[in-house]
Amino acid sequence: MSGIVYRLYEGRTVAGQLDAFLPAYEEVYAEPPYSEGPEDIAEFVEHFRVHARRAGIRLVLAREAGEVVGFAYGYLLAPDTRWWANVQEPLPGDFTWEDGTRTWVVIELGVRKPWRRRGIAGGLHDRLLEGLVVERVTLTVRPEPEAAPARAAYRSWGYRRVGRSHPWDGAPCYDAMVREIGPPCAEAP
Repeated sequence: MSGIVYRLYEGRTVAGQLDAFLPAYEEVYAEPPYSEGPEDIAEFVEHFRVHARRAGIRLVLAREAGEVVGFAYGYLLAPDTRWWANVQEPLPGDFTWEDGTRTWVVIELGVRKPWRRRGIAGGLHDRLLEGLVVERVTLTVRPEPEAAPARAAYRSWGYRRVGRSHPWDGAPCYDAMVREIGPPCAEAP
């Protein structure tokens, strides 16, 4: 992992980094099981611009010799989030309750193929969560065999599967995972 430099961006500085990591995003998500094309990339850009304005937004970029080789970002789930409503299995009400400070969500985490298996994903993940004061972190991962290394990494980092998520009509299904971090930040109503 020698030569990898990580940098954390928070708040308003996140939006300005899109051009820096978009080529890496395009490369990572062109691979199966994603196989994203130009329309998917345009949709990602639109979503990222919205995400960059969310509470608690953080982005970590991993660079080697100035070149972006990996990226990860996420934010706090808002009280009115639909995140848990997308999970197809029933979850207890106290599990799905959000107050805007309880749960942080990892939206994207990717490493370009030539840099995989060098601990960079773990480095991105660690720096993304460093110093967060939340009860838990959630993310989704594709269930296809091509995503097995990602699922294995998430399990080794302390995540557990809580159900199958189907975020919108026409979207693929994902495994929803959660990692407990600390004590509850507030009492549920």
